[in-house]
Amino acid sequence: MRRLFVALSLPDHVVDALARLQSGMRGARWIPRNNYHMTLAFIGETDRHGLNEIASALAAAGAPAFDLRLRECGFFGDKKPRALWVGAEANHNLAHLQSKVETALKRAGFPLEKRKFIPHVTLAYLHGTTPEAAAEFCAVNGLFSAGPFPVREFHLFESHLGSEAAHYEIVASYDLTLAQESRLSAG
Repeated sequence: MRRLFVALSLPDHVVDALARLQSGMRGARWIPRNNYHMTLAFIGETDRHGLNEIASALAAAGAPAFDLRLRECGFFGDKKPRALWVGAEANHNLAHLQSKVETALKRAGFPLEKRKFIPHVTLAYLHGTTPEAAAEFCAVNGLFSAGPFPVREFHLFESHLGSEAAHYEIVASYDLTLAQESRLSAG
């Protein structure tokens, strides 16, 4: 069985900016920099046949390329913080892409989580961190911003779990369409 998800990868300069945030939080298990991504859909366990169906379905999930900016810091778990994250600036094209991916997977027969899509990059998982400490970290880093950066493709990832941090491997990549630019000819 393969554990799969669909996500955006991040350019090196954005990864560098995110990695600079990784300090000053007790109880944080920081995400390795090579694991940063923005999940569009979590699929879960599937066999080889399912992998082929998913890959075909995603190939039909066309959407336009866009630019994206990461900003702000937050955490999941109001009373018991469980994860620190950096969010994405509101972006119609990102929401459109995520919707297209979700629709393609559902049509192919893969039920997805019912949670509302909150575009984010996880920085750390938290254990024993108070809501006040998480809020303070987010206040200190509240003006964080990275980008804009171009998003020209999305990926199907496989997650390999182990005793240390998970390792993510790109199984397939899907190009987003570039808008046709009108060109004026001097004449």
